[in-house]
Amino acid sequence: MDALTAAKKDVNFIKKYIEEEIKVVRERDPAIHNKWEVFLYSSFWAVLAYRVAHVFYEKKYYFIARLISQIARNRTGIEIHPGAKIGKGFFIDHGSGVVVGETTVIGNNVTLYQGVTLGGTGKEKGKRHPTLKDNVMVSVGAKVLGSFTIGENTKIGAGSVVLNEIPANCTVVGVPGKIVKYHNKEIPRETMDQVNLPDPIQDDLNNLKHADSEITNQIISLKNSVKELEREISSMKEKG
Repeated sequence: MDALTAAKKDVNFIKKYIEEEIKVVRERDPAIHNKWEVFLYSSFWAVLAYRVAHVFYEKKYYFIARLISQIARNRTGIEIHPGAKIGKGFFIDHGSGVVVGETTVIGNNVTLYQGVTLGGTGKEKGKRHPTLKDNVMVSVGAKVLGSFTIGENTKIGAGSVVLNEIPANCTVVGVPGKIVKYHNKEIPRETMDQVNLPDPIQDDLNNLKHADSEITNQIISLKNSVKELEREISSMKEKG
């Protein structure tokens, strides 16, 4: 392959990425008004830098790959290790503070919000970061830590900490993350709703309040029964 052919290939690669990214951003971000705004998105440049760095990483030019990655991190506040494997339609909304670890595997049409970490626990060797299947959405500040799989179409709520494998079509919230909805048929990248999620803590509190109310009513009923019995005994003594 001569230099001209290689240059054309690189230009086509970047052009294709830009066209795909414009489509992705316009699909998922209601704040965008025209395609030129895409070039103002820090996530656009972070993902572009990742795509280029990943090519060098795959060819074992590790220093160049990490150099590109570190420059992008310093410029955008988004850290994507060049060793991560990321599919098509990847979108980071806002993006500040996002961290994607080296052995992370991300499927197609995945969305991350600011402050998300796809990290390891520090204990594993080899594959030590999570795998996210197609159409997963990870909301603001959520942490997914460890080498396990998040099934397709799963939605992870804001601030959640996920430490174990999650099946497909689930909604996960809480610390640690708990499945609160299973076989959710909606595709997260279409709804993009990271607010209206179930709240298991509030549900537990509501259940406790309900149980407390039932116990209180039973105690009151028991006290009334005891008083009634005492009156009957007192009446019997007076007659006797």
